[in-house]
Amino acid sequence: MDSENLVEMKNIKKYYLVKNSVYSEKRKYLKAVDNVSLNIRKQEVLGLVGESGCGKSTLGHTVLRLNGITAGSIVFDGEDITHYSGRKMRPLREKMQIIFQDPYASLDPRMTVYQTIAAPLKAFKVGKKDEYYTRVKNAMSVVGLGEQYMHKYPHEMSGGQRQRVVIARSLIINPKFIVCDESVSALDVSVRSQVLNLMKDIKEKYGITYLFISHDLAVIRYLCDRVAVMYLGKIVELADKDELFNNPRHPYTKALLSAIPVAKVDKNKGSRIILSGDLPSPVNPPSGCGFHTRCTQCTEKCVSGEVELREVLPRHFAACHFA
Repeated sequence: MDSENLVEMKNIKKYYLVKNSVYSEKRKYLKAVDNVSLNIRKQEVLGLVGESGCGKSTLGHTVLRLNGITAGSIVFDGEDITHYSGRKMRPLREKMQIIFQDPYASLDPRMTVYQTIAAPLKAFKVGKKDEYYTRVKNAMSVVGLGEQYMHKYPHEMSGGQRQRVVIARSLIINPKFIVCDESVSALDVSVRSQVLNLMKDIKEKYGITYLFISHDLAVIRYLCDRVAVMYLGKIVELADKDELFNNPRHPYTKALLSAIPVAKVDKNKGSRIILSGDLPSPVNPPSGCGFHTRCTQCTEKCVSGEVELREVLPRHFAACHFA
């Protein structure tokens, strides 16, 4: 493992059986994640973007081993966790946390803020019980919540406050790695900016590594260091943030970037690229390049030949014959 990487995913596949049969050739699988290789460096924010249903969340859950894995390998902090059982994964849960999209759904309505944030301390037996109150108070202070919220319940708080509680809960056991699964998409724009600034400050202060999953490219551009674009279970482009936004090489990435709304007319911004058709089914993906059914540059080579993610420019990778 490269010492600069905290997470290394190699040829990850996550398939779900949707039609069983005693004959293997008649079985059908939903290919949620299909042969993804991706590294996440220490203390970086890697953005993962794509349409709904492309496999972003499944990949995030799989790297944390919340899902089983069909094929491939996952190395976390130098440790191969690919085939770890739930019991063997338990000690690593302190280092690996997740922030879900809906803070209300990920909080127990019967638990107060104090009980919620203190739960990981009890689960992992971190520190002494008489230290819990101080630890929770400090964690709340980090995310901008005062002590007066300590005994409130989730329904008594706003969406932004609930998300801060979720962030405090994930931080209290000092993790190294956090998967943010659409963690700000359910929030109002003003609250979203506050939470993003908070996450940025926490990353710089504590050196946490994020996998930030989102469909909002404006959020990705603000927070992330590198960006991976996902389509139909595969990574189709990967580059540093500025390079990807200024010089996209894959037609799908170009279409996504063209859809970003702008506050005023930008003469340098090209016309909107409208993709035809719907996202193909991951149960019956197209042959060759998965994007060829919606691509205006499609040729016979794209239909028949498998295309691999390759380095088309220094530190810039794309899965396109014409990149």
